[in-house]
Amino acid sequence: MSPFAKLPDPSNHSPYYAVIFSSVRTTGADNGGHEVSDGFGITVSYWRDEACIKKWKANAEHLVAQQNGHERWYEHFELRVAKVERAYGK
Repeated sequence: MSPFAKLPDPSNHSPYYAVIFSSVRTTGADNGGHEVSDGFGITVSYWRDEACIKKWKANAEHLVAQQNGHERWYEHFELRVAKVERAYGK
């Protein structure tokens, strides 16, 4: 079983989106249960289209997580949305 996500082939005119979340975690006890080493992390999630991204951003549980992130978990973060038009692999 591959650890990689099964994604559509964008070369067949099926582009998809990547949401890239880069962050620096705060130090201290209230870190959302996450282990912190140097505090820097990158998370990438893949989405069929921008409508799905907007729906996730408005999800009630995710809204709570966003609030916690702003107030407690992240010293700094940046979010980028990219359209994937080509993908390569072996």
